[in-house]
Amino acid sequence: MTLLQLVLANVGGIVGSSWLLGSMISAQFAGPAAILAWVIGGILTLFMAMPFVELSSTIPEAGALVRYPQYSHGSLVSFFTGWAVWLSYVVVPPIEAEASVQYANTYIHGLYSASGTLTPVGILIAAVLVVVFFYINYLGVRVFARANAVATVFKFVVPALTMILLIVAGFHGGNFTAPQHGGFAPFGAQGVMTAIAVGGVAFAYQGFRQAIDMAGESRNPHRDVPRAVIYSLIIAIVLYTLLQVAFIGSLSPSDLAHGWAKINFSSPFASLAVALNLGWLAVLLYVDAFVSPSGTGLVYEASSARVLYAMPKNGYGPKALLDIHPKLGVPHVALIVSLVVGLLALLPFPAWSLLVGIASTLAIISYILGPVSAMVLRRTGAHLHRTVRLKGLHAWSILGFIAGMLIIYWTGWPNDLYIGLGLVVGLLIYAYYFMKNKLPIEDLRSGVWLIVLTVFMVLISYLGSTNFGGINVIKYPYDLLVVIVAAVGFFYWGIASGRETSEVREHDAMAGAAAPAGDD
Repeated sequence: MTLLQLVLANVGGIVGSSWLLGSMISAQFAGPAAILAWVIGGILTLFMAMPFVELSSTIPEAGALVRYPQYSHGSLVSFFTGWAVWLSYVVVPPIEAEASVQYANTYIHGLYSASGTLTPVGILIAAVLVVVFFYINYLGVRVFARANAVATVFKFVVPALTMILLIVAGFHGGNFTAPQHGGFAPFGAQGVMTAIAVGGVAFAYQGFRQAIDMAGESRNPHRDVPRAVIYSLIIAIVLYTLLQVAFIGSLSPSDLAHGWAKINFSSPFASLAVALNLGWLAVLLYVDAFVSPSGTGLVYEASSARVLYAMPKNGYGPKALLDIHPKLGVPHVALIVSLVVGLLALLPFPAWSLLVGIASTLAIISYILGPVSAMVLRRTGAHLHRTVRLKGLHAWSILGFIAGMLIIYWTGWPNDLYIGLGLVVGLLIYAYYFMKNKLPIEDLRSGVWLIVLTVFMVLISYLGSTNFGGINVIKYPYDLLVVIVAAVGFFYWGIASGRETSEVREHDAMAGAAAPAGDD
């Protein structure tokens, strides 16, 4: 894959169903200040992403997000990462398929019920879409790259065109400061934070990791993967922020009659286009409502398989997951497993809104471990070949770790409880492979901090302010201060728990320990 294809893979992961729904949902939580949610959310994601720039230039492997903690801490931290990443990835194809089917209900009735879930026929069509995502990936990385390139170009052009036309056709500048609706920030800073966590912002930006997952299939991973991460995030921040501006400015006074929290469109941008007599744009948007989610589902089907493929390399998971198709060059067994689990997720969660919050919050687990791994490998893997040595890595890493902890907290209770329970299930699976494969006891010592962190996040979510679903034992804004202070403590505990693992020594020997460090 070339640099352009890696950037398109990232943009394809970022611009999916979130652009169709995120502007409206974020406005419900934050009003016009949702603009800040996209900017701040993008900056916080950039903090978390920057350490991955150095990591991806150092260890470009398929499913690398799971491998980084293995290099820095061993199997326990790596398993927690892989488990959280895989769960967050594997449900995205069904999420995107559900979004496509929901929008299709506008012209094919009977797919989506008034209760807010897919009908049995809708679930069946969503399942067919998930199988299509699988089949395209199964044909090989070249077919995937070409199909994703076509989908990504289309779904980037349509949002950009929508943004421009809505601003030109009907823009109400007074919507941004209308005192009768609470002014620019009717729900204060809390509304912005909630919009970032559960309004679709965090879910949208998590796509920056696709190029990292596919580093093993890049033509020039040391050079291209870091650039793809940075370029795609900059593109996404600009696009999503301008889309939010266009959405807010295009609302008519009647749309705001009951306030920001009561805005409700089944297909937000298409409905606005119809109201502004842009019928042809509405038709294009309904087509994109199929293409954009499908493109994202295609990307995540690829990434979930590669994360699953990486797990047995770390000492846990069936060895069959390592099988590569002899002709197509894809991890076909991992692809099949991801397909089955994704199809099963459709049954208990037959709606986009039921899956999206959990998926985005689980993904943050991998965000906060990347900065810690990068710092540890600066010490334990000092001689590893780096084509990019990130300036200010320490500052980027601690800011990224704090950002991730805050977003997890902003997600609120009971979502953080569900995440904790999901990680407990993963811990039981890890215990089986720990005993079966006789993994090093040092791996347990290196992972204690992460177990304590998980327990802490569940407790602080429950005890925190009512702003984020807690019981208000720790009131706002002191709850935020507690999370920040704890984040700093866990960050340095995580770094201190890292060690020189056998994977570092093996990689060092294969790559050549004396390789040049590369450019800042």
